This record gives sequence, C-alpha cells and structure tokens, in this order.
Amino acid sequence: MRSSHSRSDDRPGHGSDVLVVGGGIIGLVTAWRAAQRGLDVVLADPEPGGGAAQVAAGMLAAVTELHYGEQTLLALNVESARRYPAFAAELSEATGLDTGYRACGTLAVALDSDDRAHLRDLHALQARCGLESEWLSGRDCRRLEPMLAPGVRGGLRVDGDHQIDPRRLAKALVAACAQAGVRFAHGWAERLSVVRDRAAGIVLADGTALTADQVVLAAGSLSGRLGGVPEELVPPVRPVKGQVLRLTVPPAYAPFLSRTVRAVVRGSDVYLVPRENGELVVGATSEELGWDTTVTAGGVYQLLRDAHELVPGITELPLTETRAGLRPASPDNAPLLGPTALPGLLLATGHYRNGVLLTAVTGDVMAHVLTTGELPDEARPFTPRRFTSAPRELTTA
Repeated sequence: MRSSHSRSDDRPGHGSDVLVVGGGIIGLVTAWRAAQRGLDVVLADPEPGGGAAQVAAGMLAAVTELHYGEQTLLALNVESARRYPAFAAELSEATGLDTGYRACGTLAVALDSDDRAHLRDLHALQARCGLESEWLSGRDCRRLEPMLAPGVRGGLRVDGDHQIDPRRLAKALVAACAQAGVRFAHGWAERLSVVRDRAAGIVLADGTALTADQVVLAAGSLSGRLGGVPEELVPPVRPVKGQVLRLTVPPAYAPFLSRTVRAVVRGSDVYLVPRENGELVVGATSEELGWDTTVTAGGVYQLLRDAHELVPGITELPLTETRAGLRPASPDNAPLLGPTALPGLLLATGHYRNGVLLTAVTGDVMAHVLTTGELPDEARPFTPRRFTSAPRELTTA
C-alpha cells in the first residue's frame, strides 16, 4: 500500500493504489473513502462533480421508493439511509460545506381512487417489510401541506425519507477528496489497460497512461463504454433519461411545501422537493431514449401539468431551470458493486434512481473491498458477477 503523504509530486500519471474512473458522486465517494483508508488514489474525469448529480433531485427515499420485486435492494437502501445523517455531518465537518441535508420527511399522496388503492397496497408492502409509514386521510394530508389540491384522496406520511442537495453534495465530495490527498486526472478515460490478464490502469483520450494496482469503473451511464474491457465483463448499464425542472419560491409564497411531496399522476411519477434556499425541484420523466439529453417541450409540459394537479399554486412560481440527465440502469435496477472476474477491475455503477441515496453505503463498501478484497455482507447480493456466465478464459485482446 502506498501512502499519499510520501509523494513528492501530485502528477496523476504516476502509479497509484487505486484509479477511479468517473467523477460523479459515486466515483467521488469511492475515492474519498479509499483515501481515508490510506490508499493512494487517482480519480479520472474531465469535470469532477459533474454528471447526473447536477440534475438529480436528491430524495433519500428508501421507503417511498420501494417497488415490488426489489426487496433485496430495499435492505441496501435502508442501510444507506441509516448511515446518511452521520455521513452528511462528517462530510460537512471535513470540508466546511453545507450539503443541504434535510430530515424533512416525505408525503406520498393519491389523487384518485386508483392511486389510493395503489398507495394502500404500497403501505401494506411497506408494513410487511418492517418499514415505518402512516396512512393519512386526504384532509390530514392537506393539514400537513395546505398547498395540496383539494382532490387529494389520501396519502402516506414517511418521516424517515429525507433529502440532500446533490449539487452541494458533489461540491463537498470534490473538496473532501482534495483534502484527503486524492489526485485528479482531468480527462476522458478512453481505454482500460490490461497487462498479463489483470487490469493495470487506463489510457486517457489525450494518450496519457495512468497505472494502478486496482481500477474502479464508476462512470455512471458511461460505464459500459470504456474501451478495452473484456466483452463478457462490460457492465450491463444503460442510460435512462430524466427531465427535471427547478423553480423558485418567492418569500411571499413561503412556506410553499415543508417536505417532499410525490404522487403518481396518469401513471407517471412526479415529485416536488423543496429546498431551504427557496428552490423547488420538480421531476422526473423516465424515458428510454439512449444518450439523448434534450429538454423537450413535452417533458416540461408533462411535469408542470402533473405537478399542477398535485399542487395548483406551482404555476405561479418562476421557472428558473430545465435540465435532462441520464440515470445508469442495470437489468435488475440494482447497483454493481465490487470485483469483476478480471483481477484488478472493480465496478461501482448501475445505481439507477438510487444513486444519491446509495452514496453513503457505496463509499463504505468500496473502501472495504479495496482494502480487504472482500465485499461486506450488505453488498454481496450486488456483485457484478451476477451478470456474468460461468468462469471461462477472458478475452483481453
């Protein structure tokens, strides 16, 4: 193990213990936690702190994001939510930066009888899974959030589902990495270097070669596009487009909402996440359109239409930003964490709609496996090897 404190220069071209490919929040937290364990870490990304975090709403919604068939993922989500308060506090203390973490709770509401039946079923599933949520009448929902539409038929109050500002989180993680001695290589990773059947580093688009004992591929939806990865080990991650709006709540309208409010409107999820600084995030569409990140009139209309049915007063607010980003989705909607069948190559990708929520636990998991070679118990169901066939000779040419 190399010590970052023993180096006389900070040129990223020198060899390192760990090379993290991707500077989104998952790559950043992996680099930070690994450096805290005494590993010498280089992170390769043209713009660390960018990526999906710049678009995400930042809901920490382990309970209200529960979906049928995802009970295994639920355990990881709940564990990460449990760690979040200490994680956010540690990050803020280390950097002096506010991450926007708010223990504000979430209210999921129903606008018609079908939505009400769906929420009742979800409430029953939550109860079977040992999760805490409280069923409220429509009147009780409006008592909590007076801006809700009069037609709200009922809802679920989940005090344990919180939020964080992903943009502030990313900024704080960049600062924490720099403080911990992580070195940044500002460039696109073009190709994985494989030497004697082992991952040995990467080559950047400008031809710069970076070497490392271990390579972590944490490039979000781009993780499957790194050249040089053996065909059978290419991460099965695809981009899923999401369009998001940001509005501003003028002081005269405050408080507009006190907590995250979400619903299913005409079969589409919509959520409103109020920030303490007056920003209101509305999202998000879910579109299987490949690498397209165009903000469309239809996407903006859909979000505003559905949000207006939920909270009619939203149309009085200034619209300040429209963005589209790409979620990295795996075949089972769960992340790929840990070693692959190619020695020296690890994955931290495929977090789909739970990337922000899983940041806390992912950093711990990846630091553990990088220092011990073993996945901790909570991460074993998410090994990348669940998507590969029986062991066979790797093609590294």
